[in-house]
Amino acid sequence: MMTPIQIVALVILTALAALLIWGDYIMGRRDGLEVGLRESEDIQRAVSAKTIRELQASLQFIRADHARLAQTCKLLEASPQFGPTEKQTLVAIGDLLRIAAETFSVFRTGKKLERDARPLREQALQLAKRVVTQKRTDHMKGIQPKGVRA
Repeated sequence: MMTPIQIVALVILTALAALLIWGDYIMGRRDGLEVGLRESEDIQRAVSAKTIRELQASLQFIRADHARLAQTCKLLEASPQFGPTEKQTLVAIGDLLRIAAETFSVFRTGKKLERDARPLREQALQLAKRVVTQKRTDHMKGIQPKGVRA
């Protein structure tokens, strides 16, 4: 049998052991939370850095694509819009409008049509004069504006 002093000592030792275990648990928990938060921040930084690198690569690609498209646009603007075929078509339209105007002038009721056909003929001939007949440069071959079929 145990004496009362031994019982009190046993209770005190058990309480101190429990306090020691509880204190270790609290310190380990706090250290674990700190390490977890640090690792979480490191992972977040790594993910953010990866996203930034991807966005920078995308930006460089878009800038290069924009520069290429701007150069293509300048080349298309500088190149002739119409060729010899279109010029011949405009001249033919002018001739047909001349014939139509002369035909309308014969009829009494065709005076307004004659007045409309003559300015249209002049406009078609003016367009034909403005058409540049030089061919597109070699570096423009294969580039077609949107909606235009070769």
